[in-house]
Amino acid sequence: MSVSTERIPRHSLEVLRLLHLEDAEVDHQLACAHLGRAGFEVHALRVDTEDDFRRALAAGPWDVVLSDFNVPGFSGAQALDLLKREGHPLPFVLLSGEIGEDTAVASMRDGASDYLLKNNLARLAPAVRNAIQANREHQARLHADSELAASRQRLAELAQHLQTSIEMERAAIAREIHDDVGGSLTALKFDLAWIGRHAAPPEVQMRVASALETLDQAIGASQRIMHNLRPAILEQGLVPALQWLTSRFERRNAVACQFRTTHETISLPVGVPLVAYRFAQEALTNISKHAHASRVTVDLSLSAGVLSLEVSDNGRGLTAADLSKARSFGLRGLHQRASTVGGWVDISSSPEGTTLLLSVPLREARAHEPELTQPVDREHDPSGWGEL
Repeated sequence: MSVSTERIPRHSLEVLRLLHLEDAEVDHQLACAHLGRAGFEVHALRVDTEDDFRRALAAGPWDVVLSDFNVPGFSGAQALDLLKREGHPLPFVLLSGEIGEDTAVASMRDGASDYLLKNNLARLAPAVRNAIQANREHQARLHADSELAASRQRLAELAQHLQTSIEMERAAIAREIHDDVGGSLTALKFDLAWIGRHAAPPEVQMRVASALETLDQAIGASQRIMHNLRPAILEQGLVPALQWLTSRFERRNAVACQFRTTHETISLPVGVPLVAYRFAQEALTNISKHAHASRVTVDLSLSAGVLSLEVSDNGRGLTAADLSKARSFGLRGLHQRASTVGGWVDISSSPEGTTLLLSVPLREARAHEPELTQPVDREHDPSGWGEL
């Protein structure tokens, strides 16, 4: 192992830390001289064995590796392979007296930055400079990609946390409505009914009847709000929940809505039923607001370990502008919610209608979403407050 350094005391020179795999000292000195005349302040180390090459890499840092292709006992191809296997992100330039074109092209495919012959050293400095610049740009892109991936992961985790927090808050509000508002409204209904039975004047009876009617509307509104906040029907399973959701959509919007399924009962991992229910709920809400459809179909199937939920309509369809508009949070929310259980959403649309498809591989479904409430008696609907 030997060191050869050529220094020109000018501040404008570019410092070059060169690791040179070369068995001929004369060729090493000649390469350093060409680089020095090209404006580099060369700090070079020549090695000619694998052990020395490994030690030099560990001692680093280096700006570039310059390598002869034919070094006794350790070739340039082996050096390039070693760089790749050990993860050294260094530009690698082949400089050889004899190298076939096929071999040179193969080395470039394997990751070499450039190759040139020793009888054409005029290209050495530009090749080294270009290799270093290209490597810096590549490393900057890799770093930017890594930072972007980490940022996306943090954003996905935040969105998932917010979604889980929203569902937990919805469950808490639903419980409060059931326990506080529901209890109070039920007690008030009993009191009004007692007054109606014990009040003789017709005008009182009329006021009681009117109050009971208003109270029934308030109870119905509270139950509807509870179902929207926390779908208690999911305690009975996804299939009954979707049957109830589609029938309610049909009644409220006067739009034919057909629900079809390949299974009457489906056992699903924690979190998946709620994701599927919210997907269908959001899709039907969008249809009622924007699609102007006269027919809607909801298909639930389970095949090859993949749960599929398809919501299609014969409405006006979605345009490219609809899908790309800045505040299209509904569709983005569908994608984000699906990702929490390892699923994805596909959207296809034409002037004849729109189809939204949720796919969840059950073997890969992740139970990210915690249980939102304590276990509920399946025979008891917490949104129901009884009848007088």
